[in-house]
Amino acid sequence: MPTAAMPASSPLHDKPESRIAMLDWAAAEDDLGRDGYAVLPALLTPAQCAQLAGCYSDETRFRSRVVMERHAFGRGEYKYFSYPLPATVESLRQALYPRLAPIANRWHAAMRLEERFPASHDEFRDICHAAGQRRPTPLLLRYEANDYCCLHQDLYGAHVFPFQAIFLLNEPGRDFEGGELLLAESNPKQPGRANVVPLRQGDAVVLAVNHRPVRSARGYYRANLRHGVGRLHKGTRHTLGIIFHDAA
Repeated sequence: MPTAAMPASSPLHDKPESRIAMLDWAAAEDDLGRDGYAVLPALLTPAQCAQLAGCYSDETRFRSRVVMERHAFGRGEYKYFSYPLPATVESLRQALYPRLAPIANRWHAAMRLEERFPASHDEFRDICHAAGQRRPTPLLLRYEANDYCCLHQDLYGAHVFPFQAIFLLNEPGRDFEGGELLLAESNPKQPGRANVVPLRQGDAVVLAVNHRPVRSARGYYRANLRHGVGRLHKGTRHTLGIIFHDAA
């Protein structure tokens, strides 16, 4: 469910970093801990969504294009941005990371994982680059009728930030039908479960990249999560993916 209602539009509130700062991050952490995801409503305006979706045709902004069917990932395609990232994409990455890094560190402590994450994304990016993870990972995805994405995890190297964000850039029911975001969890001590994540245009979802900690009588254990996209029935669906670790 949404973690916070957003105020009416204004020039200040139209800045994504301002909207991110106004969210109820304690509620978002509760949602992440319980479900492995948290919906962040109305972080982008319709105009910002249209501008980002419009980037798809500008090949100068991207380092590579992936046709999913060629790799048995599903159907559809996506493109990885090149550095420097578009201003809005860079702002989202920079503004979300410091809100998520303390949660990431608490999760890693609970799951007895050694890596801890610095306060700023610039510091974390330097760590990735020093380890040979130098290729930018924010991406723009496009789905058309009958396209879908198989369940997967976005792991690109030794340094993996445990959260990523997905922004829906089109409006369900108007621009497309179907194409729901799916999240599946495998739990070694309980039956698995699946969620359909409800999003509207401009909403974001922060989700676990690979694991979430689950409390037990003896501490915490790890539940495994994957995400994908159901089959699109008609229209066109664009999403922006913000992954915080770069690729090797």
